[in-house]
Amino acid sequence: MPLCNSPLRSVLTKLLLVSLLTHYNLCVMQKRRDEGDKMKLRLPQWRRAIRALGPLTLLLMVATSTQAEPLPLERAIRLALSHSTASAIADADVQRAFASYRELRNNYFPQLIAGSGLGWTYGYPLTIEGSPPALFNVVAQSTFFNPSQSQFLKAAKIEWRASELQDKDQRNAVIQDVALTYAELAKWEARLVRLQQDDVEAQKMEQAVAERLQEGVDSAVDLNKAKLTAARVRLHRVEARGSVEVLRRHLSTLTGLPVSSIELAPETIPALPPVATEENLAEKAIGSSPAIKLADQHSLAEAMRASGEHRALYPSVDFSAQYARFSTFNNYTRYFPQGTFQRDNATVGFGIKIPLFNASQHARADAADAEALKAKKQAEATRNQVAEETLKLQRAAEQLEAAREVAQLEYQLAQSGLEAAQTRVDAKTGTLHELADARVQAAERFLLFQDADFEYQRVRLNLLRATGDLEKWALHLPASK
Repeated sequence: MPLCNSPLRSVLTKLLLVSLLTHYNLCVMQKRRDEGDKMKLRLPQWRRAIRALGPLTLLLMVATSTQAEPLPLERAIRLALSHSTASAIADADVQRAFASYRELRNNYFPQLIAGSGLGWTYGYPLTIEGSPPALFNVVAQSTFFNPSQSQFLKAAKIEWRASELQDKDQRNAVIQDVALTYAELAKWEARLVRLQQDDVEAQKMEQAVAERLQEGVDSAVDLNKAKLTAARVRLHRVEARGSVEVLRRHLSTLTGLPVSSIELAPETIPALPPVATEENLAEKAIGSSPAIKLADQHSLAEAMRASGEHRALYPSVDFSAQYARFSTFNNYTRYFPQGTFQRDNATVGFGIKIPLFNASQHARADAADAEALKAKKQAEATRNQVAEETLKLQRAAEQLEAAREVAQLEYQLAQSGLEAAQTRVDAKTGTLHELADARVQAAERFLLFQDADFEYQRVRLNLLRATGDLEKWALHLPASK
């Protein structure tokens, strides 16, 4: 349970408020006593105002801090999905692919063009851009039967569907990035708290050894060891502080929240499901991997394009219609018999094209066949790569789970040894150096356990993404039937 929402936080806040009010009353009483003493100098008025407003400022700070809410992992992921630039780019790619599909599909709808072909005529009226001079004309054109265009349209539709798969894969990438950043930041924050405690103990130990050196009990070597231990703790603190700042900045960039408002709630990280040794996760990954589906769709689209290039050698039929209103000043009446010229004219029909010989198109079709074969082999390579990487992740997760258990037990033993050493020192039966060695060993085992735990989480999240279970785990989605 988060500390800011717990009853303990409320009780501590009330105690702090009571202590601040008590301190304020004591200051007021002291001020009255000082005013009765004529021999003492009076404080300036501005300093008295600052002293009086100090407790009030602290009260406002405490009241503000109690209203802060932690950032659960699920909320961070949802914010990142709505704020992510990568997701926005993937959405734009989907819209672009859909627009390309509609562009080819709309070729089957008539395209209307209205305009005018005004011009001066000398002799017989020649055409202007393919049409006779007219006051007003309307042209309608569309594809009626085109085997090549039909295959290209199918390929564009497949690419549009494939872009949606890419959008889903990018969504999983954002979820994984947020989850890993959140877990790693929680690790470093917990480590920083532990290192602060170790730093205090290391400084006490260094001071104690320095005093024992002056008394002739310890040697200079013991003092150097104590200094080395304190220096190592400070080094780890600097490393942890830098990692916390970098990860906070990255999480702020992902979620769009200010860095100062990010307060983690590590207990909101869902428990990772155990890895089933007997389960064939490689087959599951092959069936759910967006990368494999994307590669298969791309291969199918390239095959459709190759078929379209071959069908460009087939006959095609286009629909065409045109209306024009001619003028009387373009010499039409001079070249048409009297009474046969009319100003309103229209044509409706079909244009049939039968390719007889086109060596360039044959070469283009051969190139398209090569591209289709390449895409097919790339799909097979992607399938094999996903299966192999998933198997590696599964075995690595099993090993890291065992390594984490070993690290946890070693840390527990080191912590028990530290408690036993502290008990012996308190009972005057143990030495100060034994306590220092036990504390160093416990601190090192704690760091090793944290590293092993996070490494297991990292590999496990990669495995969840490979099998398609990452979003269900992170956002608590119901299992698909």
